[in-house]
Amino acid sequence: MAGLRPGRSVRRIERPWTRYSTKKSKSYIPTLPGVKIHTFNMGEPNPNFDATLNLVAKNGVQLRDNALEAGRIVAQNFLEKKLAKNYSMKVLVYPHQVIREKPLAQGAGADRYSRGMKLAFGKPTRRAVQTRAGQSLIKLKTFKANIPTAKLALKRASAKLPTPTRIVVE
Repeated sequence: MAGLRPGRSVRRIERPWTRYSTKKSKSYIPTLPGVKIHTFNMGEPNPNFDATLNLVAKNGVQLRDNALEAGRIVAQNFLEKKLAKNYSMKVLVYPHQVIREKPLAQGAGADRYSRGMKLAFGKPTRRAVQTRAGQSLIKLKTFKANIPTAKLALKRASAKLPTPTRIVVE
């Protein structure tokens, strides 16, 4: 794989041919790419936290798993530095959608290669999450005294995501 294509090329929600089955004849894709998100639950699972913050997507969009992982890492590093273990963060969405890319043709004969390919669906390269408007992406629990720090962590995480977000405090 040469490099990562821009996120704007896969941001629209479409329904591509991504059926995966254990029977090879029923599958549109041969294998599933691995999920780039390493962990979904971080921090301390303390039931005594009295404040909950949600990072909510404003628009329906398709988020790649590497964007979610980048946001998770930024928020977790900031929270570890500022709050130690006085938080519990959870990524609420799972990347089920398979993104497929067709190779870009360059050089001599590229026009013949690009035209007339029957069923040119491309190879599965990575996964994505299809979100709705108003869907929670990340949930963060902490104490009420730590709400400003938690808001700043979620704001840093939202900078890595390709959609406008808002922070809802419960």
